Amino acid sequence: MNQRIWQVVALIPPGKVATYGDVARHAGLPGAARRVGYALRQLPAGSRIPWHRVINAQGRISLPAGTGGEYTQRERLEAEGVAFIGGKIPLRSYRWHPGAST
Repeated sequence: MNQRIWQVVALIPPGKVATYGDVARHAGLPGAARRVGYALRQLPAGSRIPWHRVINAQGRISLPAGTGGEYTQRERLEAEGVAFIGGKIPLRSYRWHPGAST
């Protein structure tokens, strides 16, 4: 199951994000958003899967505020051109839609 989730996350292009629920649906696991979080925590060290492009349904980073992980995720997203407004990513602008032009 992790492989299916990782394959979907690997498809998210730079400058776009997907919610945990989006990834679950595209992996054929509707309703399994928490399972996506678990799978991302299981990524092998040194993985090139763009885990930082997965956020929660409110457009926020789910990692605890003030942690290295939260800082790294925000830094990577901003480097790809993703904007934060009031600590949130506007999903209307940055949400990945498979099959749509990026």
